[in-house]
Amino acid sequence: AEVVRLRIPPTSFRAFAEEYVKLFDKDGNRPDQLGDRGLEYRNVVGIPGGGGSPLAKELVDASRENGDKLDFAKGKGGDPDARAVAFVMDTNSHPFYLGELYHQFHDGFAWGEDYPGEYNGITKKLVKSNMLADAGCPNGMLGVGIAGL
Repeated sequence: AEVVRLRIPPTSFRAFAEEYVKLFDKDGNRPDQLGDRGLEYRNVVGIPGGGGSPLAKELVDASRENGDKLDFAKGKGGDPDARAVAFVMDTNSHPFYLGELYHQFHDGFAWGEDYPGEYNGITKKLVKSNMLADAGCPNGMLGVGIAGL
């Protein structure tokens, strides 16, 4: 799945959970989910301990308090892209891996979804400052990065 890594103190997780469930409409769909489909677009939340963590209960409680739009399931790794389901992954057995550098801070794919140059240049700045490193994934679909690296 394509994911964003966040390091959230446990004391702030509830606030995150409340914002996360607000991303979904009354039917449990994300606005961007209607075009992109497949395993890489499934809904996942990774937390240490997965579904057995007290944080998972906070996620479920936040969903219930915001219209109960989502079901939660234990993530196993090859889970399907299912509407209105978020897979809770145990980060101890399913750790975060940084994707391709060209895929960081790029323009959107919709016509006219162009972001400012300052945003597009973040990848290069983070690499130069050693805050972001090449994870060993191929640099672009044709071997040429589109992030200017």
